[in-house]
Amino acid sequence: MSKAYNTEIISVGTELLLGHVTNTDARDISELLSKIGINVLYHTVVGDNPQRLKQCVETAKERADIIITTGGLGPTCDDLTKQILAEAFGLELVADKAEMEGLRDFISQGRVLTENNYSQGMLPQGCTVFHNLWGTAPGCAFEAEGKTVIMMPGPPEECVPMFKTYGMPYLQKLSGEHIVSHTVNIFGMGESTVDSIFANEMNAMSNPSMAPYAKECDCLLKITAKAATVAQAEEMIAPVMEEVKTRLGEVVYGTDVDCLEEAVIKLLEEKPLSFAAAESCTGGYIAKRFTDLPGASRFFKGGMVTYTNQAKAALLGIDPALIEEKGAVSFEVARAMAENCRIILGSDVGLGVTGLAGPEGDGIHEVGTVFVSMAVEGCAYVKELHLGAYRTRSFVRRMAGNHAFDMLRRYLSGLPVRDCVTVCSPEL
Repeated sequence: MSKAYNTEIISVGTELLLGHVTNTDARDISELLSKIGINVLYHTVVGDNPQRLKQCVETAKERADIIITTGGLGPTCDDLTKQILAEAFGLELVADKAEMEGLRDFISQGRVLTENNYSQGMLPQGCTVFHNLWGTAPGCAFEAEGKTVIMMPGPPEECVPMFKTYGMPYLQKLSGEHIVSHTVNIFGMGESTVDSIFANEMNAMSNPSMAPYAKECDCLLKITAKAATVAQAEEMIAPVMEEVKTRLGEVVYGTDVDCLEEAVIKLLEEKPLSFAAAESCTGGYIAKRFTDLPGASRFFKGGMVTYTNQAKAALLGIDPALIEEKGAVSFEVARAMAENCRIILGSDVGLGVTGLAGPEGDGIHEVGTVFVSMAVEGCAYVKELHLGAYRTRSFVRRMAGNHAFDMLRRYLSGLPVRDCVTVCSPEL
């Protein structure tokens, strides 16, 4: 890239300031910009107030090369982004013939659009129009006073696909180079440990570069290269990726995946086994996470949410005397959950989770105590977790699910299922 282009994203909407809507647009656009080597220096959120929006735009003009706005392009009286941006750069708003005709076509299809909807077809003179395939308000881009300005609609289901379709190619023209990033996904090792392992390399590297990032219940190492072509950037990244995976070993659960269940389904596509799940404290979360993935029905036989002792007995056939003696949160019940759901649902693998997600304990175990189990023909594996008495319910549930998916991942990969008590018997 001949120069570093710095960006400010201005998100417009009083609903963002009130907390009624989460500002995912700025996050998503920032992530997309990083893929093409454009730095985001500032996120600004401003309400639907023309004077304050004007002040934000003037500030952005002083400190950014690229100004991206989200929101305020709709038909209502408080949608003022186009007017303020056009005024700030001395441009007239003019009717775009194609967009006006598109709005009329929209009306002719039986949809109810009032006269003020036509204001969406008024755009800065000379701008590049981003036709909205996902809604009505078009986006646009223009260059003036040495700045590049892009305006996007606010709804995420419109903003993100529009930015991918139009915004990124438009901005890519500013660069003579390509940015390529890949991730190494890690479970079982924290961000700080990963950082300490690769600190010397990361401090010495500039292109390609590496950086660890923490997620809620796992982490990743992102490797990025910049080159004249995508192929050259890929070639620069490849040996670094291999070195990282070799040094981290079995805690690497995948590359360029979003979550453990995505890594699991890829392994199942190579080794087509089936699994089922019996869940207590996770309340069906494991089943939900896996079935969110396309193609899950090929491998997932089903799940049982056995939240109470009665359900564990009635649905899974666990002896009430065992539950009474050992307690629902126990090695023995977790093992029985995995073994029995595997048999009942006819799957190759059974997963089980029972524990205390909080905020109250059971008088025996502290909150965050979870038993995660996996059963296959001839063997059962049970892992006891202590995830922290002050963790949120969502953290405990997600981390328990991660451990269950990681046990399955390890089994499918032929890796040791570590930190478990393993019981093998021909009867299982």
